[in-house]
Amino acid sequence: MSNGGIAAAAERYADRYFLVRDGLKLHYRDYPGATDKPPILCLPGLTRNARDFSDLAERYSPRFRVIALDFRGRATSDYDPFPARYNPVTYAADVVELLDQLSITAAIFVGTSLGGLVTMVLAATAPQYIAAAIINDVGPDVDPAGIDRILTYVGKDVRFNSWDAAADAISANYGSNFERFTHADWVAMAKRNCREENGEIRFDYDMAIAEPFKTAGPTPQPDLWPLFAALGSKPLLVVRGAKSDLLTAKTAEKMRAVAPSMRLAVIPGVGHAPELSELEATAAIDEFLLSR
Repeated sequence: MSNGGIAAAAERYADRYFLVRDGLKLHYRDYPGATDKPPILCLPGLTRNARDFSDLAERYSPRFRVIALDFRGRATSDYDPFPARYNPVTYAADVVELLDQLSITAAIFVGTSLGGLVTMVLAATAPQYIAAAIINDVGPDVDPAGIDRILTYVGKDVRFNSWDAAADAISANYGSNFERFTHADWVAMAKRNCREENGEIRFDYDMAIAEPFKTAGPTPQPDLWPLFAALGSKPLLVVRGAKSDLLTAKTAEKMRAVAPSMRLAVIPGVGHAPELSELEATAAIDEFLLSR
């Protein structure tokens, strides 16, 4: 891409920051858009960041204002000195502070994995902020196989000497979950997931986000179905990767039984989690947003 092309791409959004109650400064991308409808608010997965939503944001801005948040401990958001605060309840409170500071009374939430869990927390605790929701490859029951796979790599501060090496490592983490991906696609994912630092490439998040998993112990997992039932009262689209090892087909069908008006889009040849730029995903999202 030429320098002019890079500049044009950079101008599609503004990098902004806000302070939360405990003094941390969090980052979000702000793509301009209409002021007469709720904005789209994008919340990323556990180890991911706002860059994951660049295609989606450019697709729907300026028809919608699109805001993509970096949770605390991700990308250029401040790292939390107390790792126990890396949890969905804290993230949900951060989201409320962001919306309040921007005087946004309600938004269309797009939550991938962890971002979807945060959306469910808000549906139960502050439902007035949710005008509608798109939940990407997560539900109130999470398949242990998917969690086990994620725990094999989260919080491990691996360094790479090239983007090709980073791409190969990320590809190995995901196994055969993305049938359509070429090496170039894995490099693109690496550039969203990682950053360059001191001549090395490393994952772009605080390794301490893994600490709550290590210290939680064998306590019973909370029942998330009441949270999902609260979300089910809102206009809702659930996107599921057909090969997902986190959101099973059985759980997705149970979700539809709990929320009969929920729309479900299954993306073939994709595991956890769809990028939301697949043709099947964009068609479902286009239709869902048509009346918003």
